[in-house]
Amino acid sequence: MKKIISILLSMGLVVTSFAGCGTKETAKDTGKGQEDPVEIVLYQYKLEIAKQLDAAVEKYMSEHKNVKIIVESNGEGYGTTLQAKMQSGQEPTIFNVQGPSDVNDWMHKLEDLSDQPWIEHAAKGTLEDIKKDDKVYGLPCGVEGYGFIYNKGIFEDAGIHAEEIKDFASLEKAVMALDAKIKSGELKEKYPDLEAVFEFPAKETWLTGQHTTNVALSVELGSSLNAYESKSIEYQYADQLKKIIDLQSSYTVAGENRGKLNSVDNTACVENGLAIERVAMAQQGNWIYPSVSAIDQEVADELSILPMPLEGVVEDSIPVGVPMYWVVNKDATDAEKTAAKDFLNWLYQSEEGKEIIVNEFNFIPAFTNYDDLQAKDELSRAIQSYVNEEKTIPWVFNGYPSGWCMDVMGSQIQKYLSGNATWEEVIAVVRDKWEELSK
Repeated sequence: MKKIISILLSMGLVVTSFAGCGTKETAKDTGKGQEDPVEIVLYQYKLEIAKQLDAAVEKYMSEHKNVKIIVESNGEGYGTTLQAKMQSGQEPTIFNVQGPSDVNDWMHKLEDLSDQPWIEHAAKGTLEDIKKDDKVYGLPCGVEGYGFIYNKGIFEDAGIHAEEIKDFASLEKAVMALDAKIKSGELKEKYPDLEAVFEFPAKETWLTGQHTTNVALSVELGSSLNAYESKSIEYQYADQLKKIIDLQSSYTVAGENRGKLNSVDNTACVENGLAIERVAMAQQGNWIYPSVSAIDQEVADELSILPMPLEGVVEDSIPVGVPMYWVVNKDATDAEKTAAKDFLNWLYQSEEGKEIIVNEFNFIPAFTNYDDLQAKDELSRAIQSYVNEEKTIPWVFNGYPSGWCMDVMGSQIQKYLSGNATWEEVIAVVRDKWEELSK
């Protein structure tokens, strides 16, 4: 899996013999040839690209006068609200799915995209989670990685050398040293708002239930397809996972009363945390770069990434994968589906679309024909370094049983933080629920 991910990312950033072919294919501009006006709705959950996506849509519509695209972005409870939209008859034309579990749940609404021109340029390994019976049902938005995002400047001023952090023990030592310097006021003059090592937004059950747990279950399950097919889990690295959660939550402002973290959201973590140097670290990914840079470019350029070490198992790697796929509603009208496909093809395969994907969305391309376009932000480049060194683990949470990661795992972590459940009780519940939801 490491080799596949390494290949797909490195291929996405080099010149290929198909680059010219992609340009010719995208010149078949169905939107411009549309005689009758058509309106489509795009519903997506990545709030960090909401403004950039709005701008991209405006650009597209300026060149396709007969196409109107209504963008709706919602990062909270996306799956639930998508279901409600479908049931109420307010069905979006384009929406997001995340992998095998979502493909199974939404198969009755997914348009077959196997004939789309971007297919041949998709990097190796990026379409496996969106296939069924050898048909492709979604376009990969990009490739992302996550871990412990940290502020290089704060680390340096605290005398902490990130390159010496190789495992859980050295990470814990660094966190304790930084915590002591923050509490002593030693860093106050240069970082007046710095009040804790970590922020841990436990309100965001996608972050805890999906991303945090992936560090342990990735090693156990190996791939999202294996996760999807697994009727049970052992959770053999549950103790190591507990250490990762305890480290983050204990060195926050709410370390003495961790239940308060259940009301901390992503905005408090990113825009009101990392971006203003109120905290030095947080579990996040390269997707936060646009949000941080919009607040303080200098801070954004100081960010880099450390692994979330699974003690004694995998301690030097970061999780890397495709976060979501764009899909088209097969029950839309032919004109709507044509416009939807054309927009996606324009966004990912036209020259101006590629610029938007890399330089505005700050996505690492999931396609091989992006020529010399490379992510310029520090976080994406740091992730690329992990990929080049083959220090990655796969995302398996896209194969978790529907409802398990957020409604079960995420809520159980909240109970643990608030003291309403022991860790042993948490693991017992989530094991049972996995079996129940996998039937």
